[in-house]
Amino acid sequence: MHRLASAFILGYHGCDKSVAERVLAGEYFRASENDYDWLGPGIYFWEANPQRGLDFANELIRVGRGNIKDPTVIGAVIELGLCLDLTTAAGIQQVWAAHEQLMLLSTTNETPMPKNSPNLLRRNLDCAVLRVLHEIRKESGEPPIDTVRGVFIEGDPIFPDSGFREKTHIQIAVCNPECIKGAFRVPPRDLV
Repeated sequence: MHRLASAFILGYHGCDKSVAERVLAGEYFRASENDYDWLGPGIYFWEANPQRGLDFANELIRVGRGNIKDPTVIGAVIELGLCLDLTTAAGIQQVWAAHEQLMLLSTTNETPMPKNSPNLLRRNLDCAVLRVLHEIRKESGEPPIDTVRGVFIEGDPIFPDSGFREKTHIQIAVCNPECIKGAFRVPPRDLV
């Protein structure tokens, strides 16, 4: 856990145009609480990638999830605050320890461990581990996590034998809505 990264990032949230308009008019973003959310509960953003946010909104339409009729993307200025950064050794260590705790709870309570789907689109195990981590911090009196940041390598290689993938991205889950300092319209020039 750290405050070592720059204080602010720009994040992009794919959603229906009506949601974007409500947020721009002053409503808060709504947190996702699904048991399969990749970074646990929070408000999800694509870091520095408005096109990926718009692509995600279109993907939701294609697979019939959500209430998106008019896909759009909205930008936000996000203060990372106390960030669980899964690109750092310290972040990975905390998640590993939470996984160990979840395994112990599962054994003690004789309950099955959650599982991620084979294609990793539903990450029930990862979400459960992050929920346990939040609870560990709460029970030990540590300050709550403001944001969770992770890199996800997805999609097909961008050329034969490439290690680069077409959908690789950095995702941010904002746990503390006070870290969202403002929202803005994404200019069309910022979309590919």
